Amino acid sequence: MRYYETTFIARQDLAQNQVQNLEKHFSDLIKKLGGEIKFTENWGLRQLAYRINKNKKGHYIFMCLHAKPECIFELERQMRLHEDVLRYLTVHVEKQTETPTPMLKDRLRDDQKANSFETEKKYKTAGHSQEAETSESVEEAGKADEKKV
Repeated sequence: MRYYETTFIARQDLAQNQVQNLEKHFSDLIKKLGGEIKFTENWGLRQLAYRINKNKKGHYIFMCLHAKPECIFELERQMRLHEDVLRYLTVHVEKQTETPTPMLKDRLRDDQKANSFETEKKYKTAGHSQEAETSESVEEAGKADEKKV
């Protein structure tokens, strides 16, 4: 048995649970044919470089497999026949891939940046309102001092 990496792109109009069912369908097929799924990653809905069957985006799924070549032939045949799969690519690798892959790391880093941006935005918004309150209180204190004089 050999190690393989398979990436496939599902149509953009599929719901997240349909994408998970598609991933489960192919995982069950691999297990039924005697292979083993090491791990899978859902890279999410991503922009395609060019249109494929009138789709501008697609759900990317990555699977790391340990299977026989006959199992991979059947997997690719099933992907070719499945109407929800736009493209697929299977590559033989010498050793098992580390998890998480660089694509998932980038996605996690982007999510963290987005979260930190939102937090920073909230902080700045709150900071500006506090500055405005302090400047108003300073002006009021100045007016009170003027009245005393």
